[in-house]
Amino acid sequence: MWYNYTFNMFNIQNLLLIIIILPLLGSLVLSITPFYEQNLIRSTALNFSCLTFLLSLLLWFFFNKSLGSFQFVTKFFWIPNLNLNIVFGIDGISIFFVILTTLLIPLCFLTSWTSVNKNLKEFFIAFLIMEFFLIIVFCVLDLLLFYIFFESVLIPMFLIIGVWGSRERKIRAAYFFFLYTLLGSLLMLLTILYVYYQVGTTDYEILLTFTFSKTEQFLLWLAFFISFAAKIPMVPVHLWLPEAHVEAPTSGSVILAGILLKLGTYGFIRFSFPLFPQASFYFAPFVYSISVIGIIYTSFTAIRQTDFKRIIAYTSVAHMNLVMVGLFSFNVIGIEGAILQSLSHGFVASALFLIIGVVYERHHTRMVKYYGGLVHMMPIYIFIFLFFTMANIGLPGTSSFVGEFLILTGSFKANTLVTFLSATGMVLGGCYSLWLFNRIAYGNLKTQYIQKYVDLNKREFFTFLPLIVGTLISGLYPEIFLNSIHMSVNMLIELMYF
Repeated sequence: MWYNYTFNMFNIQNLLLIIIILPLLGSLVLSITPFYEQNLIRSTALNFSCLTFLLSLLLWFFFNKSLGSFQFVTKFFWIPNLNLNIVFGIDGISIFFVILTTLLIPLCFLTSWTSVNKNLKEFFIAFLIMEFFLIIVFCVLDLLLFYIFFESVLIPMFLIIGVWGSRERKIRAAYFFFLYTLLGSLLMLLTILYVYYQVGTTDYEILLTFTFSKTEQFLLWLAFFISFAAKIPMVPVHLWLPEAHVEAPTSGSVILAGILLKLGTYGFIRFSFPLFPQASFYFAPFVYSISVIGIIYTSFTAIRQTDFKRIIAYTSVAHMNLVMVGLFSFNVIGIEGAILQSLSHGFVASALFLIIGVVYERHHTRMVKYYGGLVHMMPIYIFIFLFFTMANIGLPGTSSFVGEFLILTGSFKANTLVTFLSATGMVLGGCYSLWLFNRIAYGNLKTQYIQKYVDLNKREFFTFLPLIVGTLISGLYPEIFLNSIHMSVNMLIELMYF
């Protein structure tokens, strides 16, 4: 009996490590699978990704919500002489980013089931390797390793855009994405080397006990800010995002909007706030200004776009800048709202890109002017499109409403003017979202462009189903998320203020 209990505890303690290894194991299995066995390749990749998702839910089940500290901690000696070790662990902030990652990868596989035939094996391997990198980014507790995997994510994403992109400008877009985000991170590497020189280690939990001088904090914070701002992205380093989205395949856009944009906000929460609190407070007005400009500017820009994907890409920038307003409110309500809004954006933006992918796969165009009156021929498709359009503008009962409400409540305590200006983004969101839906759903069928219409099939419907469930649950009963987040956010606030 005692032996069985010990064995079970051992397995639970190593659950995080298993979740990290599974995608890598899946990519190795695919690498030895014959390229002509396409059905086997698809099913193998999907099975590994689904198993990873189910285990991540198990991780949440065993997660102790009453603790704000890191759990499931695993440590390996890497270079002991230099005091560099590999440390993994999760808290209430990172666990949902891990779950979101493991959820979206199998959905990417399902949406690519018939649309990707060229270099199929390499396509699935790239996604599994990217999942491996992303999970590590969200649970690694070492600053140097965080940087390594933070940048490693660029490699598979660069290939996905450049090789499996949909148009002739895909190579340009891939380089645009790669250079913008990589160049922004070079300063971050130099600051990590400086931190290592000062402290003697890059272990995150040891760094939390070290206090940098005011001048050091300002300079180090700025270097981190440049890197994270390019990932979010914030104005004016946002130009790579619409290009990357337009040229990427549907599954690439889903993972780009659903996960990669969260790397920047996660970096602020995990590193900039607790390590450089004085600088974070000092630069808050600067971040507020950029975020408000980003919300208003990109919302107006979205209204005038004619490309389906480009519209959603600009709305992503607006929503992620609203997340920044919540983070820099520096109170529990605002930060919890920002985390919840990040998760909501992962559900809603991913679904909107899947919606675009459905019609693009059928008709091979994303120009809005070619579509109209789809409610007559594709009712299930339009119903799902309407649901996520309402979620995108923050309809009560959806996840976006809870996130935006908490963000605006938290920021109202910090700065009333910023809250008012940020709230204009919700009004403008109604403009571009409802106008887009109206042009696609209503009016006459444009039979001079498209003669044949086919509604969603079973595979496509079940691809949307988890995102619908996630959006409704976090909108109607956000407590199940907030209960897990609360203690970790409280600990973050304590580190900043005390």
